[in-house]
Parts: sequence; structure tokens; C-alpha cells
Amino acid sequence: MFNRNRCLRRVAAIASLSSLVTGCGILSSDSSDEEAPILVGTTSAPSTLDPAASWDSSWELFRNIYQTLLSYPSGATAPEPDAAEKCSFTDSSYQVYRCELREGLTFSNGDALDAKAVKYSIDRIRRINVNGGPAGLLGSLDRVEAPNGREVVFHLGKPDATFPFVLATPAMSIVDPDSYPADEIRKDASVLGSGPYTLQSYEDGKKAELVRNDRYEGLAEHKNDAVTVRYFQDSGAMVKALRAGEIHVTYRGLAADDVIDLQGVSTKDEDLQLIEGSAADISYLVFNPEDPWARRKPVRRAVAQLIDRAAIAHKVYQDTVDPLYSMVPKGLTGHTAGFFDEYGDPSAEKARRILAEAGITEPVPLTLWYTTDRYGSETGREFEEIERQLEDSGLFTVTLKGRPWKTFAEGYQKGEYPVFGRGWSPDFPDAENFIAPFVGKQNALGTPYEAPRITEELLPRSRRESDRGGVEKEFEEAQKILVEDARLLPLWQGKQYVAADVDISGAERALDPSTIMMVWELGRKTSW
Repeated sequence: MFNRNRCLRRVAAIASLSSLVTGCGILSSDSSDEEAPILVGTTSAPSTLDPAASWDSSWELFRNIYQTLLSYPSGATAPEPDAAEKCSFTDSSYQVYRCELREGLTFSNGDALDAKAVKYSIDRIRRINVNGGPAGLLGSLDRVEAPNGREVVFHLGKPDATFPFVLATPAMSIVDPDSYPADEIRKDASVLGSGPYTLQSYEDGKKAELVRNDRYEGLAEHKNDAVTVRYFQDSGAMVKALRAGEIHVTYRGLAADDVIDLQGVSTKDEDLQLIEGSAADISYLVFNPEDPWARRKPVRRAVAQLIDRAAIAHKVYQDTVDPLYSMVPKGLTGHTAGFFDEYGDPSAEKARRILAEAGITEPVPLTLWYTTDRYGSETGREFEEIERQLEDSGLFTVTLKGRPWKTFAEGYQKGEYPVFGRGWSPDFPDAENFIAPFVGKQNALGTPYEAPRITEELLPRSRRESDRGGVEKEFEEAQKILVEDARLLPLWQGKQYVAADVDISGAERALDPSTIMMVWELGRKTSW
């Protein structure tokens, strides 16, 4: 283990994700410790190991074991070629996108990774077409061609300047045609990819053991040879494991109480660091149009009129999150305060008038569903606070129900829930990704949302513009529609916290623009 006779015994670091944690002195380490896996804890377990089935946080594992044509180097906000050597649009209308693969690419078992494998992987996503799955990201794609072993050409049915961002998402992971069936999801616990790591072993909901893939050719530069990811049911157990030295890093799922406690770590005899940075993660409610009450706009608008976001942020999350009044978070072009502009401060009287004008005079029964183990330990308390706010108005009777993520995801994909809570980390850092995934017949929520003005006019218009700063009007107009419909109700925008042993380096560089952890950036410090 590391020699802890160093110049600084107790360290607490709270820094932006773009800055470096610094110090002094020299550290020594045993060679056996250098070779041992870095242990990462998270509350975000995968729902599947097959990229064709997932439009959720399973991507956090996918990013590290599969490869995509484009990806993000450390610190980048725009995708660059990864499995590809070069990619570009070949026309001025953003409808033909061509990639040339690196020469000699293989999967971890030695099988060739060629243009046919890329075409197979993309076609497979659309053929299987999982409800709520990643096929919804490919709405602009018409067809894929592989004219030779290294060239892949994507023909789009309509202009889409954001298509390179789509190809950089872990949903577009390249799989081996010989190991992944063309028309169904692979359901075993094995993975065959070409990413920075191979999946040595996997225990569903418990851990994933990753070892360096020596055949990998791409952007990632390994700072370690192995990483083991442990999946926890709640933040408290995860932080306890960190303090006991059973894990080295915690990522995603830190509870507010733990964040507040770790911010004061410099007053304790602990060798820990807390890295804080901005993030575009959001939390929101979804209303199911098939439910007899949730389908009624006055009911949804009355809920929107009652929700007190500031109370949720303060009472439940101790101000470690910010109230959100727009589906597009702060920091992105197109962010507004539309829900505040429309509804103002929470008001039971205004909500009562909305219901009365629709002829609703008795308390409305609503069942709200949430996941018990995905977004952190406060989720249950958050929904209890929402229940309290709605019932204190006298206008609603609320039933709360929760499920672990895997069965929760199956439920919303089948349309089982009247109202349910979701979190969203962006597929790519653009306002498009906080609107497009949630609207249309096929979306990430498994609940169709017909919004033709958005899907047929505003989004297509915005996709013709490569300068994403020039599409503000389209996204502002789209959000006015979302505010009026109240089918989606934003609640809060999160911050990103990574807690780690001070012997671990690279945590401040390890998050891509979608706040997915690139575990190859984690290493053990040898000097300060």
C-alpha cells in the first residue's frame, strides 16, 4: 500500500472539474499496489450489457468497455474520431456523413473491427428497436453503407448537424457481429467490445471487473491497468466503504448529507478529497398520456402550479442542487425560466382555479413512481416532499411507489406508471438533447409524446445549423410548448461531486461532457 508519510496528512480538495488538485512532496508506493485495480463505487448499476437495449446510465459502463466511431478526449466538449481515423460531413446540407476507420482495428478477441461491423451495429439498434431504447437517437438516419473495409457512410433522411454527437454516445457502441444476434438482445453477462477495457467478470447489481484491453486503439490513454466498479444500493453504504478504504473513488449517487459532510473533511483525520463541478444532470416528472388523470392537461398544470422546487432543493438536497424551471439546464443555449414565467410561485389557490375551470372539484388521485436505487438516497425523501406539497393543497391524494432501477425501467417502458420520476444526464452537451429524446412517438421515456410543432418544424430547423449558438429561438419556442403541455415537469439541476482517496489522481479529468466517468483517467499519485 501507499506510504502515508507525506507532507500533507489531511487534504480536502473542492475544485472545478477542469482544474488540477495540487500539493507537495513525494509519495512512494509498492509495486503490488500499482498493479491492483482501482476500486470505484457508484449507485448507478447498468440495466443491460447490450448497447442496443439501453438509453440510460448503463452507458457509464459502455463508455469504458465498448468503442464508438467518435468520442471525447479529456477536457473536450466536441467529439473527435476514436475508432475512426477521420470523420466529416461531405455535403453542405449535413445529410451525408463519412468516417474512415483506423487501420487494423480488432475486437478484444482478435476479430476484425471493420466497416461491416459498424454498419451491423447501427442497423441492429434499429432492427431490434427496444421501446425506450437508443433507436430514438437515430431518427434522422436513412441508411448506412460500408463500401469497403474501412469506410462507413451515413445517409441522413434530413439535415442533422448534431449527428456526430449521436455517433459519440455509448449507444452507438460497436459490437462483434459474430457475438451479438442481429434481431434480439444479448442477455448473458459477457461482453465483447474493442474499448479501453475488457469486462473480466460481472455480477449483476454488485460489481464489474475491468482489465486493460491491450488490443485497444483509440483516444484513451490508460493511467491504470484495471478498475473494479462496485454497485451500491445507497449513498451511505458507498461513503462508508470509501472511508473504510474498501473503494478509492465514489461516482454518482452521493447523498446531500454525505456531500455536506465531505465538504468538511479537512476538519477530520481523513485522507479524502471532494471534487465539485458544474453538471447538466436534471431531475423531472413524466406524465403518462394513457392514464385517465395524468392525461388531462388541467391536472398536469395544477401539479406544475403546486410544485415548490426551492423547498425540494433546500429541504431534501440541502442546496446541493438548484431549482430548475426549464427542461434545458443552465449553461446551455436555449435555457429559459419558462415554468416560473408561466406558473410563478407555488399557489394552491391558482391550482384550485385551474382544476375548477375543468370541472374537477374532488381531490385527484395520483400514483407517483420513483426508482429506489438509481439517483441517490434522497429520491424517496424527494417524492415524500412532492407528496406533501400536493396533498397539503387539498387538491390531490397521492400514492407513492418505488422499485429498483432494473424493474422500474421495465415498468416505464411498458407504460405502467401514471406519473414517474426520471433523471437525465445529457447524451451530448446541447439543448437538443434535453428536448428531442422526450418527444415523438418513439422516445427515451417509453411514453409517446406527440408534439408535431417541435418534431416536424423546430428540431429539423435547428439541425440545419452547425453553429449551435444560433438556434436559441427554436429551443425557446419548443420550451414554450413543453410549458403549456406540462407533460414533463423539470424539478432540479444537479452538480457533480466525486469523492476519492487523496492517493487517487485524475478524478478532475475523468468526466466527459455527458458526465460519464472515463475510468482510464484514474491513477495512483507518485508525486505532487
